[in-house]
This record gives sequence, C-alpha cells and structure tokens, in this order.
Amino acid sequence: MSTIQRFHVGPRLSETAVHNGTIYLAGQVPDDTTQDIRGQTSQVLAMVDRLLAEAGSDKSRILMTQIFLADITDIAAMNEVWDAWIPAGHTPPRATVQAAMAKPAYKIEIVVTAAAS
Repeated sequence: MSTIQRFHVGPRLSETAVHNGTIYLAGQVPDDTTQDIRGQTSQVLAMVDRLLAEAGSDKSRILMTQIFLADITDIAAMNEVWDAWIPAGHTPPRATVQAAMAKPAYKIEIVVTAAAS
C-alpha cells in the first residue's frame, strides 16, 4: 500500500497531500483580502511556492492548475501576475472559471497539482 503524506492537517482539510510522487494542494486563497486582484493573485502564488517547496517541488513541476475568479473580468489582470510568475516553457494545463467564493472578499482561489522532484 502506498503511503500518503499530509501537511497542515486540519479538522476539515489538509493544505497538501502527497501520494505516489504527485502533490495535491488545497484551494489557496489570499490572507489580505483588502488587495486588488493583482495583490491577491501574488499572495496566492507565493503560498503555492511555499507549499510546493515544503513538499519537495516547485512551480516548474506543476501538472495542472485550476483558477477560480469571483469576477471573470479580472482575468487579464490575474494573467499579468500569472505570466510573470510561471517559468517560460513550464506552463501547465490550466482552467480558469468564474465561481462564487467561500468569502465575498476573496477575488481568487487556486488549486494546484504537481509532480514531486
């Protein structure tokens, strides 16, 4: 039986699970919701960086990303931050959709699946 490693385990969810060389991140949301979409996106991508590093990987090993926006008209501004963050030649498959957020102040939530290094 394969081992599952979990990080930041809470009563409802874990921030990260690792199984068979694949890293699954929970949806990441910003801490400071007073920021605009660029600021919130930057915060979330920094969280993704931190969680991937903790699990032994990095953004160049992302297999799939799902991005949820409270307002799809924010996609251009979000993409500016994303494009500056993701390494050239390592852009993963990605879906971006408009969705109702768990808290009205969230403008973005990002879910990432990555390969372990």
